Amino acid sequence: MLRTMFNCLRPARIVAWGTRALATLLAGAAAVAVQAADHTVLRIGWTAWSDAEAVTNIAKEVLEKRLGYQVELVMTDIGLQYAGVARGNLDVMLMAWLPTTHKAYWDKVSGDVVDLAVLYQNAKLGWAVPNYVPESAVSSISDLNKPEVRQKLHGQIQGIDPGAGLMRASERALGDYSLNGYTLQSASDAGMIVALDRAIKRNDWIVVTAWSPHWMFARYPVRYLKDPKGSLGGSESIHAVARKGFEADFPKAAAFLRSFKFTIPELEALMLRAKDTSYHTEAVAYIQAHPQLVDAWVAAAGSAK
Repeated sequence: MLRTMFNCLRPARIVAWGTRALATLLAGAAAVAVQAADHTVLRIGWTAWSDAEAVTNIAKEVLEKRLGYQVELVMTDIGLQYAGVARGNLDVMLMAWLPTTHKAYWDKVSGDVVDLAVLYQNAKLGWAVPNYVPESAVSSISDLNKPEVRQKLHGQIQGIDPGAGLMRASERALGDYSLNGYTLQSASDAGMIVALDRAIKRNDWIVVTAWSPHWMFARYPVRYLKDPKGSLGGSESIHAVARKGFEADFPKAAAFLRSFKFTIPELEALMLRAKDTSYHTEAVAYIQAHPQLVDAWVAAAGSAK
């Protein structure tokens, strides 16, 4: 900026200004630099998954309305979120499934990021079918090898976006259970739900990649299939992961996120309501309905130095 300002001036006029004018110019440039270093814009990475939308919208609302930050939400693939936080292009992400689901991503960046906090626990991955699919025919992933079951399912497992840890685990399950003749179909979270909704309306058989928390379990009559080989993992915790230096640059935000906790039932209830309104609307409603909890979050942020 300083170079540009000098280029706009004729050399003769620079000399005429003298030492005092030059000092003033330098002081102005320094003030601009200080302003640029003022960390008020916070970049949060997120993915278009129902739980991510719920948690991220609540965090954004509190950070902006109660803590005075400007928040920029950056929607991108989960793998790119990890890379973005590690490189410092993103300040934080709120959807790190650990220790198993995102292990491959975590192993690549764990030395370059900060595991800031656990946001909620007892999350789960799995494959789900509508309840009208008889348990006597399909109760476990291994049952999908039955020829008549494969035929009813048209040899397809309906998945979500290809970069998701759930899809990696699902690929592993295909191999672990020797599910030859099956294709794992990629789609967005919304695309998976469209396929499930269409199948249920037609009473068709379908297997979808699923996770908890998700509003589908409150909206549709579906159940998880047993996973005796453990291919899809066990109980998971969802973490907030930040770039190095985040706590120093955003001390109040870091303190807030360390106290930012949820339970799966309340998240699923919020997500279900959001399908008929919006995630922003339900985030605002959640904050209004839980004033003591939010005040505790803000108090924790206020204690940061």
